Amino acid sequence: MSRSGKGTEKKPGRNVRAKSGLNRAILDQGWGKFLRQLSYKQERRGGLLISVNPHYTSQMCNCCGFVDSSNRKSQADFKCIACGHEDHADVNAAKNILAAGHAVFACGEELRPTPSKAVKASSMKQEPFLGQLVA
Repeated sequence: MSRSGKGTEKKPGRNVRAKSGLNRAILDQGWGKFLRQLSYKQERRGGLLISVNPHYTSQMCNCCGFVDSSNRKSQADFKCIACGHEDHADVNAAKNILAAGHAVFACGEELRPTPSKAVKASSMKQEPFLGQLVA
C-alpha cells in the first residue's frame, strides 16, 4: 500500500505528492500497536483473535480453491477461470480469510494458498464425515 508513486523515466507517476502524503499517513498508523490493543481487548472480553496469512487470498476462488493471478480481472472484479465463479474481489478475499480463520480454529493449521493449477486438498487433520447429520 505504501509503494512509491514516482514511476520510471519512460512512464512517470501521477499525483506523486498526494501519494507520498498517503504513504506517510499509512505508515504513521502503528499497525503493531493496533494489533496488540485488539488482542488485549479480545482476551479481556473472552474472545479469540486469529491471525491469518492474507497472501493470495484475493487470487483464490472461494468456491473451488483454484489460485491464479488471472482470476482477479480488476481491482473490483473476480472471476475464476477454473469454475467460472464471479464475485466482488474484496468479498471473495474476505470469504477466503474467514475460511482460513475457521481452519485455524477447527484444525489448528494455517491454510497457505499458493499459485498453482491444482485445487486445494482438504485438511489432513480434519476427521472424515462418516454419517448423516441428525436434527
